[in-house]
Amino acid sequence: MGLYNPASVTVNIPTSGTATPTTVNSSAASQTILAANSNRKGGTIWNNSTATLYVEFGNTASLTAFTAKLLAGGYFEIPFNYTGIIAGIWDAANGNAQVRELT
Repeated sequence: MGLYNPASVTVNIPTSGTATPTTVNSSAASQTILAANSNRKGGTIWNNSTATLYVEFGNTASLTAFTAKLLAGGYFEIPFNYTGIIAGIWDAANGNAQVRELT
């Protein structure tokens, strides 16, 4: 059995030089917040609404099945270099989501 030498491990931390802004109007029906993008390195979502935004990693968000619950004014950072589709639904339609996709 060989010895583990931590000095020989290379870690590449993804970096981004581009942030693409979008605005997604609130809706009481599930909708796409970010399309799948294999070049995505990260992203942010700010709930610019007085309603609660439910964010789901997948095609359809609901008020009972979601990844993150963003209260009014809430902020969310997309973790783990997730590159799949992100859906969202609000519990009332007012305001929007301010989205930044980092590539």
